[in-house]
Amino acid sequence: MAEVARKRVLVVDDASLVRLYYRDALERAGYMVDEALNGLEALEKLLLQPADLLIVDVNMPQMDGFTFLKVLRRQELPLAGTPALVTSTECGPQDILAARRAGANFYLVKPLTQDILVEYAALLCGAAA
Repeated sequence: MAEVARKRVLVVDDASLVRLYYRDALERAGYMVDEALNGLEALEKLLLQPADLLIVDVNMPQMDGFTFLKVLRRQELPLAGTPALVTSTECGPQDILAARRAGANFYLVKPLTQDILVEYAALLCGAAA
């Protein structure tokens, strides 16, 4: 638990219930959690406070998750390499391919259990689950 206590996760999703669900699971596992409503807000937050992990929805207003990751990955800053877990209700092979091309490390289909979320967070943060 102490190993993840220093890890910060930025949850990027326009659905408040999803953010709350993810926050609950991650905080109980010892992570610090910040939230953004879309990719644009996420970029602003990352510049102010880097994260160890991004959990990103795809369909959001102003800047969707794929655009956010593409913009982030093009930056010449250390935060450009932040691991990203994309979560979406879209489940076609074209969606998974688009996520990988945008720079996602993993793609999970919603809904997902809190246990799975925490397992992937631990994996991407380099901590034991």
